Amino acid sequence: MRLSYPTNVKVIQVPCTGRVDIIHLLNAIEDGADGVYVAGCLEGECHYIAGNLKARRKVDYVKRTLEEIGVEPERVEMYNLSSAQGARFAEIANEMVEQVAKLGPTPVKGSCAA
Repeated sequence: MRLSYPTNVKVIQVPCTGRVDIIHLLNAIEDGADGVYVAGCLEGECHYIAGNLKARRKVDYVKRTLEEIGVEPERVEMYNLSSAQGARFAEIANEMVEQVAKLGPTPVKGSCAA
């Protein structure tokens, strides 16, 4: 089955979502991504014990941080699904693109000093 999701979705694979760091999410937004989402294992089914729970806490932290600086926290999301849910992955990609399109372009692109 060929999955169809928007071409502006960039997939970055990691061994475990627990490896996604807060700085990766914030840098993506700063570098111009209008939104970022993390797709991890179903809760309780992480191959690395609790990586997806760590990722959830990191995503929640980033959402709070964005809100504190006046950026919509809906730009960052976490979803849990199994590897057998390819169609759901594509559906989430489409939903996320729609959600971010309603928010408009990221307000922080290039505004931070390097």
